[in-house]
Amino acid sequence: MRWGAAGRPLLGLYIPAAVAVLFILVPLVGLLAHASLADIGDALTSTAALTSLRLSLECSLLAVIVSAIVGVPLAYLLARTAMRGRRLLRGLVLLPLVLPPVVGGIALQSAFGRSTPIGGVLHSLFGVTLPFSTAGAVMAEAFVGLPFLVITVEAGLRQRDAGFEEVAATLGARPWRRFWLITMPLLAPSLTAGAALCWARALGEFGATITFAGSFPGTTETLPLAAYSAFEGSGAVSRAITLSLILLVISVSVLVGLRDRWLGTVA
Repeated sequence: MRWGAAGRPLLGLYIPAAVAVLFILVPLVGLLAHASLADIGDALTSTAALTSLRLSLECSLLAVIVSAIVGVPLAYLLARTAMRGRRLLRGLVLLPLVLPPVVGGIALQSAFGRSTPIGGVLHSLFGVTLPFSTAGAVMAEAFVGLPFLVITVEAGLRQRDAGFEEVAATLGARPWRRFWLITMPLLAPSLTAGAALCWARALGEFGATITFAGSFPGTTETLPLAAYSAFEGSGAVSRAITLSLILLVISVSVLVGLRDRWLGTVA
């Protein structure tokens, strides 16, 4: 691609741009520099690390499923209907993106704690206690990951031409049949991208999880919580670095895989 005069970057912008790149890159290089193959091997074969990894995968995948079940219908309503309060509703959905995760955890505790009306009903009728449980960890991860799925799916719906659905309607296809046979297949790439972003965010969630679900090995101690616990522990910094590298590799893999769908192709 050829750039015209208006597209040529100002030379003075290179320096602050380089500083921005280094600001992100240097800490990551420092993380890699302090890692050793021996520590990685020991951490990956330890029972505690494998337990945290398994729990992280289980909770994050369940969070994605929950987010998809409630998020896809919400994204459809935001993209295809003219209901009142749509902007307010979208702002509410996006709130976890800017809300400090710890605040989100406190909010979940205030709404679903055992002493709250909802939490009390769940415990008395069904014997379910969400705080400090695996289900609570899933809920905390879904709380922070849901907005990524909703905004990605909504954007995909807005970009898709509704003409196919209109043609199907003229041929007598009922709304639900159009939704499952036309809308959802066309939406598959956006749904995949949204689910991947939701999963990556849920996998790396820390603040809301530790506030609402706590950090109990085998129950709620996911990979980020295990890395934090190891970093705080005496002589366990190498394990914290290894667990952090696992999360880093997963995050980079998601971004690389979604480059064309979410970030756009860079020539």
